[in-house]
Amino acid sequence: MEKLFKLKENGTSVRTEIIAGLTTFMTMAYIIALNPNILAGYGATDGGMQLWNAVFLATCLASGIAMICMAFIANKPFCLAPGMGLNSFFAVVVGQIVVLTGATYVASFQAALIIVLCEGVVFVILTLVNIREKIIDAIPYGVRMGISPAIGLMLLNIGFGSNIFIATFNEDGTTNQFFVMRDFFGSLTAGHAADMMGAAYPTMVLSVVTLFVGLFVIILLAHRGVKASVIIGMLVASVIYWIGEAVFLGTDPFAGLATASWLPAFGDMFELTLFKFNPAGFLELGWFTAITLIITFCLIDMFDTIGTLVGTAARADMLDENGKMPQMKEALLSDSIGTVVGACTGTSTVTTFVESASGVEAGGRTGLTALTCGIMFLLCMFIAPIAAVIPAAATSSALVYVGILMLSGLKNIDFTELEQTVPVALMLIAMPISGSIGHAIGLGLIAFSVINIFTGKASKQYALTYVLALIFLVKFFLAV
Repeated sequence: MEKLFKLKENGTSVRTEIIAGLTTFMTMAYIIALNPNILAGYGATDGGMQLWNAVFLATCLASGIAMICMAFIANKPFCLAPGMGLNSFFAVVVGQIVVLTGATYVASFQAALIIVLCEGVVFVILTLVNIREKIIDAIPYGVRMGISPAIGLMLLNIGFGSNIFIATFNEDGTTNQFFVMRDFFGSLTAGHAADMMGAAYPTMVLSVVTLFVGLFVIILLAHRGVKASVIIGMLVASVIYWIGEAVFLGTDPFAGLATASWLPAFGDMFELTLFKFNPAGFLELGWFTAITLIITFCLIDMFDTIGTLVGTAARADMLDENGKMPQMKEALLSDSIGTVVGACTGTSTVTTFVESASGVEAGGRTGLTALTCGIMFLLCMFIAPIAAVIPAAATSSALVYVGILMLSGLKNIDFTELEQTVPVALMLIAMPISGSIGHAIGLGLIAFSVINIFTGKASKQYALTYVLALIFLVKFFLAV
């Protein structure tokens, strides 16, 4: 392990790295079930549960392989999986193909996989010829240093806001989602929380209590220097939620394990998604539409990945004095390979997950963290029901804690300089609201360019920055 991952050189140990990998896994395991829900419509498309099973296995396989690449090619603790936002966009594109071509959902799905494959191949080429690294270098230092705290606010928003807790709201048993700050504290402010939330109120209370207990357990353990503080806090929070479910809600949190299927449905993946590309359906889109979609996927994925890598590396003190991360090319290549594998197995774009920050905070500094998380994703093909019992409220505890810590990156910003202050301020608000790291960086680049040019500070040094800002302007205003 020492020879492979240079543990001593990076000031870590096998135990710390494994704990970090498990921590990241627990915070991002939700994608294993959520991704097929989004891409396969909860099994309600013409592909039925066969397509759901295929996307489920593709999610585990593509994520696991991408993280193994990250471990051995880049030796970095960053974990990867099909990206949120990109998977929703992919599902929308599939729906558009259905409307434009009249094909079935499965045939349209197979056509859309070609877009993801093209994106992955383009990224592999751009990475090998160092173009993606040059794009990273084009991000001004101040903007680059603002990415980490902006991601911190995004994590806070996920933990307090969009990390969905499901509760039964309606008498017919249908479910709805609620958010800690908006629905729980908002209803308290209104003065009649129980009346507003109805049957969901007990679940809400249990979720909020779980979140805050887990958060303060993590904080207290971290204060005492316990490296496993994040994963211990999540486990404590999980136990509290399970007990609450059994005692106060009258439900068995482990009831689903008895009837769960433990055998992977490889046959469904072989039949529907494994190398099942549909060139005819893809060409029916027309060249302009097809190329536009590929460029859009590339642009979103590129800056989401760059932002996550730079932001998380900054938190782990992996950046040099110029704000650059060693082995960035290898990390980007691992990301690109993951996208190609995802397209070949049957899922949307694979990208570096912002939840990697939780593993970094737990002490992860090498590829052993990514390898541990990758192995867990591969095992989930067989133990998925166990991953499913981890409550969202417990993972929220970790995300909120890490988000708070990442705000410390604001100390690197020179707030006396408007060309740093304005782009960073815009990223801080845009990232959590839009849910897109890439779009927030684009807004920051536009702001930097406008201020730099119109205050007479324009120089050849930022030529590529201005080009990138122009590309984002075109994307935003043409809604490409």
